[in-house]
Amino acid sequence: MSWNLRDTHTMRPNFNLMKATLTGALGGLLFGFDTVVISGIIDSVSHLYQLSDYGKGWTVAIALIGTVVGSFGAGVVGQKLGGRETLRLTAVLYVISAIGSALAWNWPSLMVFRFLGGLGIGASSVLGPVYIAELAPAKWRGRLVGAFQFNVVFGILVAYSSNYLIRLMHLGAVEWRWQVGVAAIPAFGFLVLLFGIPRSPRWSAARGRIDDALAVLKLMGEPDPESELNDIRAALAQEHASAHEAVFRWKYRYPLFLAITIGAFNQLAGINAILYYLNDIFAAAGFSQLSGDQQAIAIGFTNLIFTLVGMSVIDRLGRKTLLLIGAAGTASCLAGVSWIFSSHSHQGMLVWLLVTYIAFFALSQGAVIWVYIGEVFPNHVRSKGQGVGNASHWTMNTIIALAFPVIAGTIGRGAPFVFFAVMTAVQFFTVLFTYPETKGQTLEELQRKLVPAD
Repeated sequence: MSWNLRDTHTMRPNFNLMKATLTGALGGLLFGFDTVVISGIIDSVSHLYQLSDYGKGWTVAIALIGTVVGSFGAGVVGQKLGGRETLRLTAVLYVISAIGSALAWNWPSLMVFRFLGGLGIGASSVLGPVYIAELAPAKWRGRLVGAFQFNVVFGILVAYSSNYLIRLMHLGAVEWRWQVGVAAIPAFGFLVLLFGIPRSPRWSAARGRIDDALAVLKLMGEPDPESELNDIRAALAQEHASAHEAVFRWKYRYPLFLAITIGAFNQLAGINAILYYLNDIFAAAGFSQLSGDQQAIAIGFTNLIFTLVGMSVIDRLGRKTLLLIGAAGTASCLAGVSWIFSSHSHQGMLVWLLVTYIAFFALSQGAVIWVYIGEVFPNHVRSKGQGVGNASHWTMNTIIALAFPVIAGTIGRGAPFVFFAVMTAVQFFTVLFTYPETKGQTLEELQRKLVPAD
């Protein structure tokens, strides 16, 4: 072997790859920020526009409806324009949504701008990880794509911290406008950075731009760019041959069951309802606005730390094991929260129960869901299967976000948590008796186990 050949096992991602990865992952930060920033403003908006519990639910849910639409449309637009160009459109939507929400002149205008932000969230949640995966060499793909999920959780922490810091400024009636408007700063930075990264080599190869695809693979530090390009072209040919195969077929019933149920259980555990209405939950337990914001930061930090823990042990402990641990832990915590609201006592325990709940959720569902959905489908219908799981997740999210304040206001604050506790208990037994363990198995092995031969 020649002395100047580098050992690919000791190579690290180069500057160009890290720049493209961090730029693509910045969409995840905006995703996380926009998703939960509503928790800090929903009370002010409700008072300003005199919203009922039903109107409050719609104020939260309208962005999620946009997310569902954006996630469904992202694939089609991304295929035509390319992931990079479509991410630029999502950045523009983020900027418009942030500025428009801050300047909203009435409730309908706020709803329109939140819907536009939801479109950006949905599209970036699909295209950000795909863009990174298509750029990254196989050796680094899992960890680099994980940067997107990390940024989503980091964005949640940033949103809670931003709400708290702006609250300290005592801006009065315009406080909530600053809380939503500040997102325009990272959104504009995201847009600018997207003009400094290359197109996906896979998109270029699909359009016959072979030289462009090869140049990007070399730029990203691919150890054997010619071989990788040949693999991309072979995969494209295979996908073209099976492009019209539907995922809703009887032979895919087991992967479909797994994708739909894990997407639904992710939301039936109550995670996003808690994140969206966190300040309301603390207020109902007697916490002040500033105190509630401080507790939210603690919860956001816990979410970040235990997401990292889950990502670090997922290949050692396994997906099914983490889901079982998480379901048992979250069910116990949710039962405790429902007892606090039902008995109107021990409110000081609320913070600790929610922090523990977040820890259990982050290291289980938070770390597993998208990995698991991506593993249980055969390659030629994987993107369609992921779309099904994504739709199950966001649809259930929308329903719960809309229903939470109505149920809490009419039946009682403890009622939604009783429901979430029961659903996580159901999840435990569903996972225990029906979910396969996928760790340590190739995608081909899983395909033979989960999909019967024709």
